Amino acid sequence: MTRLSPAEIAERIKATPEWSVMGDGISRTFQFKDFAQAMAFVNQVAQRAERVHHHPDILIRWNRVTLTLSTHDAGGVTEKDFDFAGFADAIEA
Repeated sequence: MTRLSPAEIAERIKATPEWSVMGDGISRTFQFKDFAQAMAFVNQVAQRAERVHHHPDILIRWNRVTLTLSTHDAGGVTEKDFDFAGFADAIEA
């Protein structure tokens, strides 16, 4: 997987407006009705992460879940991260 250039990341982030660039990754905070819904979301993310062998950093705060995606093997953001972001957005919808 090839690391995206800053220009490529800037272009791709336009298609994922809830996400932002954070250091060497992309990040988004999802908000839910309560802790149980937040954890259900996290469980779906975890199952997908295991299936595709791509594991986001996850921060859980009661009804909020922040995902940060970066392809560590590539040293930054790749298409794999934007693919996973799209998956997470689809769960939340």
